[in-house]
Amino acid sequence: MQISSRFTMAIHMFACIDTFTDQKMTSDFMAGSIGTNPVIIRKLLQQLKAAGLIKVLRGTGGVVITKPLDEITFLDIYRAVECTPDEELFHFHENPNQKCPVGRNIHHVLDDKLARVQEAMERELAAITLADVKKDTELWISKEQ
Repeated sequence: MQISSRFTMAIHMFACIDTFTDQKMTSDFMAGSIGTNPVIIRKLLQQLKAAGLIKVLRGTGGVVITKPLDEITFLDIYRAVECTPDEELFHFHENPNQKCPVGRNIHHVLDDKLARVQEAMERELAAITLADVKKDTELWISKEQ
């Protein structure tokens, strides 16, 4: 199981927006830092904008974070770029064989367990903020100098 790279790319984008305040933040610049195509960055920007986490400035261009970094959690970002609000982390196979005793009962066996795993992951994501990323980014950049 692997969450797509959209999640980590979005966090990387926020780190760029916050770090490089002295220049206009463009999809081309962020794509260069991340090592991806600007089209992917623009799609992520649309998703983050729809979630109310950023504003994309028209005319002059650039991107602005709409909330203090300590109010934006990894869970907010995950929900913005990885799934719809009602989507579950684990996609259950659609048609287990009802004639098989395992197939007939697999939802009863796994649904609660998988829900607990998702709840634990969401609790952990909610406990980490972009302020944590900023602090660690500054620490690593200062170590390089």
